[in-house]
Amino acid sequence: MDDLVVVGAGPYGLSIAAHAVAAGIGVRVLGRPMASWRDHMPDGMYLKSEPWSSNLSAPGGRHTLAEYCAGRGLSAEHGRPLPIGAFSAYGMWFARRAVPEVEEVTVTEVTPQGDGFRIRTAEGPPLLARTVAVAVGVMPFARHPGALRELPPGHYSHSSAHRDLSRFAGREVAVMGAGQAALETAALLAESGARPCLVARRARIDWNTVPPPLERPALEALRRPHSGLGSGWRTWAWSELPWAVRRLPAARRERIAATALGPAGAWWLRDRFERSVPTLLGHRVHRAVAVGDRTRLGLTSAAGESVVLDVAHVIAATGFHPELARLGLLDARLRAALDTVGSGGTPELSPGFESSWPGLFFAGLLTAPSFGPSMRFVHGAGFTAGRLVKGVHRRLGARRRPTGSLGTPRPARAGAGHPKTSLR
Repeated sequence: MDDLVVVGAGPYGLSIAAHAVAAGIGVRVLGRPMASWRDHMPDGMYLKSEPWSSNLSAPGGRHTLAEYCAGRGLSAEHGRPLPIGAFSAYGMWFARRAVPEVEEVTVTEVTPQGDGFRIRTAEGPPLLARTVAVAVGVMPFARHPGALRELPPGHYSHSSAHRDLSRFAGREVAVMGAGQAALETAALLAESGARPCLVARRARIDWNTVPPPLERPALEALRRPHSGLGSGWRTWAWSELPWAVRRLPAARRERIAATALGPAGAWWLRDRFERSVPTLLGHRVHRAVAVGDRTRLGLTSAAGESVVLDVAHVIAATGFHPELARLGLLDARLRAALDTVGSGGTPELSPGFESSWPGLFFAGLLTAPSFGPSMRFVHGAGFTAGRLVKGVHRRLGARRRPTGSLGTPRPARAGAGHPKTSLR
C-alpha cells in the first residue's frame, strides 16, 4: 500500500509530489503531466500571470520558472508575457527533476477501502493507498451555458476543447465570455483567418493595467503592493493570506471565491483584440438552434431588444465551476459523505487541505471556496503543497499508531463539519 497517491499531474499535483518526496513520503503520481496546458490551450496563447508568480513549488524554492528559462535563452521578465508552450515545457522539466516518474494513466475511481483507498485506472490493476490527494485541475469543471446544451455535437464547444484554431479559418465563430480565455481565443481566431464575434452579458470589457515596475519608490510600493495575483492591497490579501480566508464564514468564502478577481483581459492583449474582433456586449443568449450545419443564436440586449446571430460554430469561453457532483472519479457515496462549504458544492477542508474523510485531500480549484481565489491560479500551489504534505504526514502518523480496533475509520472533522457514518 502506498503512503500517498496524487491524482493529477498539473502544477498542484507535481508540487505536492515534490514536497512529499522531500518529506520522505512514498508517493505515486497518476495523470498526464501538464495536460491542461499541453492539450487544452491553443497555440499562440500566453501566460497571463507574471513569470515570477508562476513557479511550481519545491522545498527550498528550487526548480523555478526563471531557472528553466535562463538555461534555454528564454526571457522570464516582469511585465513581459511568456508563451504557454514555454510554461508547459517548464512543468515537464520540473516533473523530471522534482518528482518520481509520473504514471500516465486515467484514474476512473477512488473508493474507501479499509483504512485507506482503492484507486482504479483505465489501464491496469487497482492501487491501494493510505492517503489520496485529488489535484485534477479544472477540466472536470468546464462551465457550459444552459442555452447551448441542446445543440447537436459539432455546433458548439468549450474553449478548453481546442488546441488548434486554424480549422475555423474562413468561418464565423461566436465566442461567449468576457474573460481572458474568451478575449484571447477570439483574437487568435481572427489571426487564424476566422471571423469571430464576442458575445458577452457584461456591458463592458475590463482590462488589466500595465503592472508597475518591481523596483519603485517605497511610498508607491506601499500604496499598491505587488502580489502573486496582481497589485493592490485587496489582491495582495487574496494572494498572500489564504489561511485567513479559510477562517471566514462559509457564505462569505463562497462569495469571495466566485466574485474576486473577476473576468478581465491582459493589458498586452487589448490592441490585438480591439482591432480585429467585433463585439456584442450586454447581450444574453436565450436560445440556440441548429439550422443545417449552422447555429442560430437568439440574443437579448440589455434594453430588451432581440438580436439573431447566425454562425458556423459557437465557442463557450465561460470558465470553470467547481462542484463535487461533477467529480465522477470519486465514489458517489464518498462524495455524499463529505462535509461541504456553504451551499454544498465543494469540500470543507482542514488547514492541511484534508476533507472530512480521513486521508482524502484536495488541491486546486475545488479548494477555492475554502482558501480563496488564489487556488484558481498556479500561484496557489506554493501555499498548498507544503501544508497539504504536512497534513498527509500527520494523517499517516495517526493511522500507524495502534487504535485498538480495525475497519473503516470514522471520518474526521474538517472546519465546521460533522462526523459522517461509515460507507459500509
